[in-house]
Amino acid sequence: MPVPKPPTRTDPAPARPSPLRHPLAAVRTSRRIRALKLLASVSPGLLATVAAFVIAEAILPNLTLIAMGRATGRIPAAARDGLGSTAGHALLLALAVAGVCYGLSLVRGPAQDALSAVVRARMVVTLQRRLVTAVSAPAGIAHLEDPATLDRLANAQGQLMNAAPADAPMTVAAQLGGWLSGTMACLVLATFRWWLGLAMFVAWVAVRRPIGQLIRSRVGSFRAAGEPLRRAWYLFAIATRPGAAKEARVFGFGGWLAARHRDYYVEGLTPTWAEIRRQGKRVAVVAIGVLAVFALGAGTLGWTAYHRQISLGTLAVMLTMLPSSMAVGTVSMSDFQLEMMLTAMPDLDALTASLTPAAEPASATTARTDAVDPAGMPHRDIVFEDVGFRYPGGDTDVFDGLDLTLRAGESTALVGVNGAGKTTLVTLLARLRDPDRGRILVDGVPVADLRTRDWQKQVAVVYQDYTRYPVTAQQNIALNLLGTPIDEEALLKAAERAGALDIIEGLPNGWDTILSPQYEGGQDLSGGQWQRVALARALYAIARGAGVLILDEPTAQLDVRAEAAFYERFLEITHGVTSVVISHRFSTVRRADRIAVLDGGRITELGSHTELLDHGGTYAEMFHKQAAAFTGGPASGGPATGGRRKRA
Repeated sequence: MPVPKPPTRTDPAPARPSPLRHPLAAVRTSRRIRALKLLASVSPGLLATVAAFVIAEAILPNLTLIAMGRATGRIPAAARDGLGSTAGHALLLALAVAGVCYGLSLVRGPAQDALSAVVRARMVVTLQRRLVTAVSAPAGIAHLEDPATLDRLANAQGQLMNAAPADAPMTVAAQLGGWLSGTMACLVLATFRWWLGLAMFVAWVAVRRPIGQLIRSRVGSFRAAGEPLRRAWYLFAIATRPGAAKEARVFGFGGWLAARHRDYYVEGLTPTWAEIRRQGKRVAVVAIGVLAVFALGAGTLGWTAYHRQISLGTLAVMLTMLPSSMAVGTVSMSDFQLEMMLTAMPDLDALTASLTPAAEPASATTARTDAVDPAGMPHRDIVFEDVGFRYPGGDTDVFDGLDLTLRAGESTALVGVNGAGKTTLVTLLARLRDPDRGRILVDGVPVADLRTRDWQKQVAVVYQDYTRYPVTAQQNIALNLLGTPIDEEALLKAAERAGALDIIEGLPNGWDTILSPQYEGGQDLSGGQWQRVALARALYAIARGAGVLILDEPTAQLDVRAEAAFYERFLEITHGVTSVVISHRFSTVRRADRIAVLDGGRITELGSHTELLDHGGTYAEMFHKQAAAFTGGPASGGPATGGRRKRA
């Protein structure tokens, strides 16, 4: 039964020294400061508001308890003398102060929720913009296939641990406010017995240390388990997204998805469970010590109260301060979540630092002052010279000494079996990857010496797995998403040549229709209609100055009539353009000026359709086999009949 497989690595499983494993304990404080600095860079005003929240978090709870304790101490005198007496007035005043403090304390909750929502919204936009900028900075795409980079990216988004880094500043603020509140409670206890306040503070700090270490170790285990957790998230996405959900139901592998998701998740969590067991005894011992100090404090208060050495008001205040002091060292789920949030900070910084153009080889950047402007190129040809390439982690070469010349203004078709490297050749031509050896020359200039971004604008590609953008039909073709002006005449001509004009004009809102059913007023297209939109996108780029047109399986999703129409217009579409056509359909391939056969990492045959049929090699064999499937004749045919088909 065919089932989708999660992304796997081809290299062996031994643990690699992951760059994700940072000394968490040594940098936790700096990461808290880093989170607050990041908020300051987003909005200094928000940081000031958060600082005010920290002060309120530290003062209001204790102030409320102190006011209530003082009011409690005035009750006996007021009960004895009556509310109209001086003691009664003092009680009413104390109750009023306690009520105001309590009211302000109640406001903290809604105020914190509102402030958290604002901070989170601003942080989400900022962090996502930084991530998008970082992963978009390299000219190529190899980094998006690197496991270490993908681990960092997933962690920087909070995907693996289900903890949003955008919540880190407010969580840091809440934790800091709680710590200050607990410290203030210890100071109040010290006014009763200096050693009691000090003992409570030291005890809670002592208990926080091992529990904090446990949390950091557990988060570190999460980070080290990035790969199985990413696989678990991948399987979860397959089970919950409409595209794969159809096959999951038809082929009945929903149970397999659930079982594999559990296996990978358990694999990722097992190290953290082991860490909890190792640290559990130490935490238990420290907790017993804290309970002893707490019992000593409560016993001391009870003893002094029993012997009338303390007033009722003081007793009421001190008894409430004992549990309030817990905020110094209490560790809750928010501490664990904060540690997970903060682990995103090093990954965010690392992605930004490692993926910026300055970190790339000089030949790959657009910042070189001596880089050649590729505008209008190629004028003469594009030459692949002894090119070799192997994917990272692969055990075989995709190309091994490949030589090929693409003549300017001519169409070249690439044929070969699946996996021969046809699409890989396109990625090298577009500078999405660089060859391991050899050179690619454009008019004699190494492509590595061209301005990378500008050269990529010279290459218009209709990928086999083209992107379906959930934007308007106009934006899907013109890609003017950054507000660049649209050439209306070129846009209409590109859509017409691609056979997409009638489709677009038939949409509910024409060119302004959003091509996605997930938005109000939007409409999806069929696979064949989308392919015409993708072709129009490339043709529009050609009209706006691109010099190379690449068509990767341009008719794969077209119906018979649309495919026939494309064949008839192929020469018109590619006229005067340096074009590369990748197709398994020889009705398209035969119309190219030259045909190159890619086999074993090299170009083994090169010539026109007629020349290659006369040669009787691999191309002739493939052509006759495909023709026999339609005519019912033998796999090897008679005389070659090249050129364009005659129209009836």
